[in-house]
Amino acid sequence: MTAASALRDRPIAAWLFACCLLIFAIVVLGGVTRLTHSGLSIVEWDPIMGAVPPLSQIQWEQTFDKYKLTPEYRKVNRGMSLPEFKGIFYVEWAHRLLGRLIGVVFLVPFLYFLVRRRITRALVPKLTAMLVLGGLQGMLGWYMVKSGLVDIPRVSPYRLTAHLALAVIVYAYIFWTALGLLRARQPLPPPAGLRRFGAAVTALIFVLILSGGFVAGTRAGFVFNTFPLMNGHFFPEGMYALQPPWVNLFENIATVQFNHRTLAYLMCIVIPVFWWNAMQYALPAGTRRAVHLLLGWLAVQVALGIMTLLYVVPVPLAAAHQAGALVLFSLALYVLHSLRRQRGV
Repeated sequence: MTAASALRDRPIAAWLFACCLLIFAIVVLGGVTRLTHSGLSIVEWDPIMGAVPPLSQIQWEQTFDKYKLTPEYRKVNRGMSLPEFKGIFYVEWAHRLLGRLIGVVFLVPFLYFLVRRRITRALVPKLTAMLVLGGLQGMLGWYMVKSGLVDIPRVSPYRLTAHLALAVIVYAYIFWTALGLLRARQPLPPPAGLRRFGAAVTALIFVLILSGGFVAGTRAGFVFNTFPLMNGHFFPEGMYALQPPWVNLFENIATVQFNHRTLAYLMCIVIPVFWWNAMQYALPAGTRRAVHLLLGWLAVQVALGIMTLLYVVPVPLAAAHQAGALVLFSLALYVLHSLRRQRGV
């Protein structure tokens, strides 16, 4: 990476990192939206005019009347007052508004850099893919919401997890690309075995995040609120009560929480082993610090998870736990990127 290319790429990297921060925020806010049961309060998808909330009493009453037709109101919130409805409405509205803001923050600088010829030919397809994925994420979010407006007063755990997965994938793609614009390649990269181990750690954290999506989608965190055993059992009762058997992995609250715990136990083994393995090599100072942070943040994330469970999923703790998962994932991505081969970004 030459000095000229570094100077050219630095503003683009800063822009992409800003997009990552906004995506990080919307993922956490999405968790708060779910925890406060606010996600089904807006029953229409209007990407343009929907940015403006109701401004008059008549508009508020019309919006509330639409919500009263949903299964969530009829089965869960019947008798809710208009001020109470405004409380959940504004949470979901803020979530959607942040999504629109991300689109603007990405699109406007993209067009500016493109017109000014600040973007290399190799980078244009990557940025275009990010833009397309962002649009798909918005549509997937509405597809998720629609699942809770028909019969059951909650969204499909499959669609919720897919929505979460795509958000994390877009975040990782932008974060990785931004790192590639800033960090020079190592003249002597670490052995391939350590890189593969780092990739496995990153993949495990991603799978753990997805399992957390099913915990959220099935509300499995509100049961078995004991640790380390699940109501006195390592294997909770009713783990395979549903038919066909594979459904238990995604819809049985006992199995879903057990799987999340098991993946967390596995992570508590894999990351320390990776740390010990990495310390055997003469890694750059920045990479070593990131590996230390990865191990240290693991302890923080595990503590947040246990407290969230024991205190029966209070919103602040649950939001911190979700944010902590993204921090852990980001650290793993950073470490993996620093271990990359000499060729390619």
